[in-house]
Amino acid sequence: MICVLFSSAARTPTNSVVVERRSKSSKSYRQSYRSCVGAASRLCFTPGFTARRLNASRRAPKSHNVTDKVNPQQLALLMKTEWQLSYVTPLYQFRHTQLKSYSRQLSAFIAAEKQQGLAVEVEGAQSSFRVSISVVQGMVEADDDAETVLIQIHSKLLFAKKDEPQRPVWSGWLTCINGNPDYLRSLPEDFTCLPLFCSSGGEGLTAVVKSWFQQTFDCCFGTLEINHTSLQWLAALWTNCHAESSIQHLKMIWTLPVAPPLQVTYTVDPHDAWQLWSSVRKDPREESKGGEEAEEENSIDIEEVMEFMQGLKGHFYRHFRLDLSAGSLKQVTTALGSAKYSGKIKISNSRYMITTFTLLTECALLKMPL
Repeated sequence: MICVLFSSAARTPTNSVVVERRSKSSKSYRQSYRSCVGAASRLCFTPGFTARRLNASRRAPKSHNVTDKVNPQQLALLMKTEWQLSYVTPLYQFRHTQLKSYSRQLSAFIAAEKQQGLAVEVEGAQSSFRVSISVVQGMVEADDDAETVLIQIHSKLLFAKKDEPQRPVWSGWLTCINGNPDYLRSLPEDFTCLPLFCSSGGEGLTAVVKSWFQQTFDCCFGTLEINHTSLQWLAALWTNCHAESSIQHLKMIWTLPVAPPLQVTYTVDPHDAWQLWSSVRKDPREESKGGEEAEEENSIDIEEVMEFMQGLKGHFYRHFRLDLSAGSLKQVTTALGSAKYSGKIKISNSRYMITTFTLLTECALLKMPL
């Protein structure tokens, strides 16, 4: 059974559907990239953006016990935090062996910015900040991936006791998971590619950290949305994990182009979602030809993703006469994590975070200027 605000009930593969109207127009998350595109660069970027698209086929999600490779304290920080995504162009003369020096430099840069009267405000914190930049060992999947780098900024509460330790007030990390090997190998030797930047904390500190990276490593940052197609990929990839790890629900938020904008929250029972997904999955034995590798047999194609989403939209239309195809997918949530069009991601199950960040790394690489 389902419950809707307009008092309708029918048997569908959903547990609940909530329809709300919003008086304000959807916020645009696009921004100007003139500073990145128009400026001269050591990589000689041309004005414009890549016209490539996401891969039409990718490996089916595989459970990774990352706790065997990654420090549990670092992993705990990466998990269950909502991160704001950005892309970052390759870093010039960045060295993983110089992280302690970078920590001191960034601390001094933040102090200098405050002295100049720029906004680096943290509620309840003192004026001094301590920066820690470290490697997250084990967060690589391919030989060409650079090691993930974690940045933490600590400060002490204004009225804290003298012996009370500083607490984290801002966190961020740069990563590359299964980056495109052709692109990574084409980079000059002095460049390190960590295209996905995740941040959590005040906008002031985020801006200062980005500014320091830009000045120090001749790189540039840009906003990274998780677009309609990428959200559909995540819905399918996460649903594919249900047999091994219950997704508990598949929740989607759609917006429809009406005045005022109509927001639809569509929650699907996990077993119904799994049955629908299983019905559209191709039989690997039918897809395999001769000596094709088993790895390729266990791939997911964009056609399967689109058929899965079309099935979900078809169920919704039959019962509520609303065509979600006319709208845009803005958010996907399961027990494994949540993703928003605005570029926010939260991971709740470490076993499938590699699959998620492989897709996001691809998105970041495709968003970068040519």
